[in-house]
Amino acid sequence: MERGPGSPAGERVQTTQRGQTTQRSQAKESRRQALLSSAATLFAVNGFNRVSLEDLGAAAGVSGPAVYRHFAGKQAVLGALLLSVSQELLDGGRRVVADAGDPAAALARLVQFHVDFALSNPDVIRVQDRDFSNLSDDDQAEVRTLQRNYVELWVEVLQTLHTGTDTAELRMRAHAAFGLINSTPHSVRSHGRRVAVKSARPLLESMALAALLVAATPQPLS
Repeated sequence: MERGPGSPAGERVQTTQRGQTTQRSQAKESRRQALLSSAATLFAVNGFNRVSLEDLGAAAGVSGPAVYRHFAGKQAVLGALLLSVSQELLDGGRRVVADAGDPAAALARLVQFHVDFALSNPDVIRVQDRDFSNLSDDDQAEVRTLQRNYVELWVEVLQTLHTGTDTAELRMRAHAAFGLINSTPHSVRSHGRRVAVKSARPLLESMALAALLVAATPQPLS
């Protein structure tokens, strides 16, 4: 029976092999993402230094040594977590600006985008704040570059709304807005009780937008 590459039987074999390869790749990526998700939670709760590879593996449903199939070690897991999130923020911010009709809409949508990120990723924010110094030097430099580019994306939009304003001031506005929004892991809790996301979202958005647009000159006291 003919089973060459061009035969029907050969084509079925190749199709099956490609399907199996795709399934294996998808399964591997799924486990990798499960490890990153588990790492965000464990690092946020316990801190990077108190989490072992065995802890990560157990949380993701694999053995500790199996983590090495996906990452070189615990520090590499931290690096992948913060690098991927920083890249997602930059890419998402660029899409938001590209799709906006005007600068005012771009700024409002950037605020909405960042608030959505903060409400969806409070653990990652905690890890960034507490464990950034545990990244390798190369990963620290790359994360800083991605985050600096994200800030400059906001600055470019703000320049069109605050004409003639010094760039340093615009960066300060952007960082102040990030600080307000990224306080989400703490601000959504009040005396041990969580504030509902549906209540936190509009409040964070309105406060951040007001901070970005407020006039620099203080109003005189009456």
